[in-house]
Amino acid sequence: MDAFELLKNDHAKVSSLFDRIEPATDAATRQQLFAQLKQELDIHAHIEETILYPALKAAAETRDITEEAYEEHQEVKDLLNELEATPADSEEWSDMIMELRENVEHHVEEEEGEMFTQAREVLSEQQLNEIGARMSAEKQQKQKAATGS
Repeated sequence: MDAFELLKNDHAKVSSLFDRIEPATDAATRQQLFAQLKQELDIHAHIEETILYPALKAAAETRDITEEAYEEHQEVKDLLNELEATPADSEEWSDMIMELRENVEHHVEEEEGEMFTQAREVLSEQQLNEIGARMSAEKQQKQKAATGS
């Protein structure tokens, strides 16, 4: 699987989790779905930041968009931390989850619309497949560690 297929699958999974979180009203359901969302976003950001982004940052053509992606990841991480510290049954939590979704959707649009296109100009198909394989292996390892299996 090439790197972009893997990431697009992650993006779709995260979008689906947001669709399930937003209508949830009880704190327990919200917390459970949020835990899944946070794990998905944490692992996704990790594989991008440790495998894909360094390859893209090395090329002048993709350096700026990669720097911006790192910044957007930090904003998402900050919001995730704030959400963890906020009661899931509060109005503030609902507002923050909407803000998180907006940030994530903006990031996804830029990745899928601009970054992936630019990346195809600087990385060969073979490199994309190798990066995809490395990201997939790292993702599986992180998921196993997160679930304790």
